Amino acid sequence: MKTAVSSLPTSAGDVQNAAGSAGAANSLRVWVAVVGSALGAFVAVLNIQIVNASLADIQGAIGAGIDDGGWISTSYLIAEIVVIPLTGWLSQVFSLRIYLITNAVLFLVFSVACAFAANLGQMIVLRAIQGFTGGVLIPLAFTIVITLLPKAKQPIGLALFALSATFAPAIGPTIGGYLTEDWGWQYIFYVNLVPGALMVGMLWFSLDGQPMRLGLLAKGDWPGIVTMAIGLAALQTVLEEGNKDDWFGSPFIARLAIVAAVSLTLFVWIELTSSHPLLNLRLLIRRNFGFGTLANFLLGIALYGSVFIVPVYLARIQGYNAEQIGMVLAWTGLPQLLLIPLVPGLMQRFDIRLVIAVGFALFAASNFMNIHMSAAYASDQLFLPNIVRAIGQALILAPLSSIATSGMENENAGSASALFNMTRNLGGAVGIALLQTFLTKREQYHSNVLVQSVSAFEEATRVRIERLTAYFHSHGINDQALAAQKAIVAIALRARQQAYVMAFNDTFFLLGVSLTIALAAVLLLKKPGHIAAGGAH
Repeated sequence: MKTAVSSLPTSAGDVQNAAGSAGAANSLRVWVAVVGSALGAFVAVLNIQIVNASLADIQGAIGAGIDDGGWISTSYLIAEIVVIPLTGWLSQVFSLRIYLITNAVLFLVFSVACAFAANLGQMIVLRAIQGFTGGVLIPLAFTIVITLLPKAKQPIGLALFALSATFAPAIGPTIGGYLTEDWGWQYIFYVNLVPGALMVGMLWFSLDGQPMRLGLLAKGDWPGIVTMAIGLAALQTVLEEGNKDDWFGSPFIARLAIVAAVSLTLFVWIELTSSHPLLNLRLLIRRNFGFGTLANFLLGIALYGSVFIVPVYLARIQGYNAEQIGMVLAWTGLPQLLLIPLVPGLMQRFDIRLVIAVGFALFAASNFMNIHMSAAYASDQLFLPNIVRAIGQALILAPLSSIATSGMENENAGSASALFNMTRNLGGAVGIALLQTFLTKREQYHSNVLVQSVSAFEEATRVRIERLTAYFHSHGINDQALAAQKAIVAIALRARQQAYVMAFNDTFFLLGVSLTIALAAVLLLKKPGHIAAGGAH
């Protein structure tokens, strides 16, 4: 008899086989599959942030400009967000074992290939393929947890999955900064090999073969697939490149926005009217899944947004290098290693909604703690907010995933996994784009206010110019006019720095507000009865 791993439902007709294998769900092979797939998801998510931390070094090595170098990250994200909704269907076509292991191996191959890219074009193509194969690993890990494990054990599996979704983005800059500074940027790709080889071995051992169902290719929801792929790719590009290109002031961005809007509208219409849709969008009208997915989208905004904004602050205001930034962010990741394993126990002892609410409240509080920063606000001052953030993040994803998918039928597991994981990644893209634009606009606003306050007609300003002029004159600048000019430039730079700090304060406030809205969505969730029952076993 095959184990439960071999009977992962790939269609409605397989549900009975899955139920018949429930007694074997706690077997060693099931847990090896869960751990192996979670490890794959961890590595795939890690490769978003680990590359961002080393982007400047990569750009210099392959001769990419500052603007064009952003496509090194964008190409990975576009491919990843497009493939996530396709994984449920493609795992039916090619079988779970073949599809998952093949993509895991290809992910490792193209990770190494990225380290040998000679120019920007090669790097963009290789990163896109790496993202396309890595994106498969994320939703399938989630699907394996919610279909193979019994309800009482799912919190443990979801805690493992949470390590990939919240711990990986937090620890990515730390690993990327260390490897880049001490070993070279190529090692951010080589680092995938050891966990990747372990992942492939575990999946090879735990997943039994299933026949491919290539006939499903002819029955696929191709209109939905095409409109979704075009729409998501266009939307992701708009979000990634919009701020740099002045949003709708750029004809390119404006045209892409129209393509995204039309394509995604058609996609929704096709999915709601098709007899065999790629994604079951009607799942979103279920109270827990709908509000849970909304909270997950807002979590993505704050999760990826905070990982974006803190390094920008430390680099721009404090002049930190990649390794120093990584060490600061380590305290948003390392505590989660200790806390996430404790979350399943909390889910059994307390109302699961309370656990999530406390997590969002702490995550929001960690951002509100940073809304009164000054130019002297550095690693020491960020330590406590980062610890609070780590505690909050650790409490959110596993219980949120559990309550959102409670009562989910096996035949809808693929759609639920794709929608839940895609919205978090999409939230991250929206969050980063929003914060980039918001930071720019608020810096301009505060600069205008400060410039009006720093007037040459003010006594305090004249005194400051005189003191700085005397300082520069006493430090080797004999030309009085040049010394006075440098004094004025120094005051202008100081005002610009203060404007940036105030803009960063505003961005942290915005992150806190988004998490407060997510907290409100959590309060609208129903308590699923089976989670409480599961805790009684």
